[in-house]
Amino acid sequence: MTRDDASAEVDPDRGSIRCAGRWTVDGIGNLAARLPRLVMPAGRPVRLEAGAIAALDTSGAWLLQRLRLQLETAGNPVEVQGLQDNHADLYQRICELGTTELPREPRLGPLAGTGRGTLRGLEELYAFLSFFGAVVTRCAWLLWHPGRMRWKAMFIDLHGSGVTALGIVGLLSFLMGVVIAYQGAVQLRAFGADIYIADLVGLSMARELGPLLAAIIVAGRTGSAYAAQIGTMRVTDEVAALRTIGIEPLDMLVIPKVVALCLALPLLAVFADIMGVLGGMILAKLQLGLSFAPFLDRLQEAVSLRSFLIGLGKAPVFALVIALIGCFQGFRVRGSAASVGQHTTRAVVQAIFLIIVIDAQFSVIFSWLGI
Repeated sequence: MTRDDASAEVDPDRGSIRCAGRWTVDGIGNLAARLPRLVMPAGRPVRLEAGAIAALDTSGAWLLQRLRLQLETAGNPVEVQGLQDNHADLYQRICELGTTELPREPRLGPLAGTGRGTLRGLEELYAFLSFFGAVVTRCAWLLWHPGRMRWKAMFIDLHGSGVTALGIVGLLSFLMGVVIAYQGAVQLRAFGADIYIADLVGLSMARELGPLLAAIIVAGRTGSAYAAQIGTMRVTDEVAALRTIGIEPLDMLVIPKVVALCLALPLLAVFADIMGVLGGMILAKLQLGLSFAPFLDRLQEAVSLRSFLIGLGKAPVFALVIALIGCFQGFRVRGSAASVGQHTTRAVVQAIFLIIVIDAQFSVIFSWLGI
């Protein structure tokens, strides 16, 4: 505490509290902490001698009003004396504001809460469909004007969403292949069907787990990055600045990301298939004593080109969902860093949820078509 900090000295004999120093936002910290300890005998009149207050701002006037209310609540009639004219005017304005609390949002019952949540969901769905329509329209325009495509931005996004994801996708796919092979080996060994470990690992990775695992990883690292980047640009008004200088934000921020991810995710899915099969093959060698050559021979018979293309065909759909959800939630950010975090989390949750739902729909459709 410095000499210029706000102070309040209690004099019980005179029934006064002498206020001095700078009652400003940078000088009242220590005094605000010990304010509850400034007490006088109940029922005794108290004078707040404020003539020695050197500076007073809104924070200091509020603290002085808080001290007066604290004493009056304890049963002490209070009189504020000696305020300078300019300080007295500010203090009077603070007193006129009173102690009214900010209005609170009324608590809703279960039915009203459900209705409000439904309306918000429908509003967000409508906004997403509008955003999707705008992206499709802009993509169609760029097909007729390919020179306006931001190729440099697309290649930068392709590196960020594809090349830098190889490590984590490869590691987790390898471990997934190991897990599948280990769990399957226990059962297959009981029936003397060790060779079919290639069928189990190959088909599960090629048709389902490879594209699905790659999509979930990309949704967590790339979809969140898209939402955070665009959301931060919204907070700092960079998106508005792009419009001001005549650049369409969709051309700069969305379409390159969508195209890049639709190219990157199928390649990541293939890489995930390879690493998953490699993990299963190594585990089969260690657990079942099955050498690599028989494993690869059986793998060629088990995994047809159609099965491989079925899994690969899901990847662009997953990529489109991830990119659109991430960019959409980024544009939904409003006004604060907290909003960036909220919409980034929402982008990841929604993308992963939709990926799993779409994958389930693919399974139902393929089953219905007999493929």
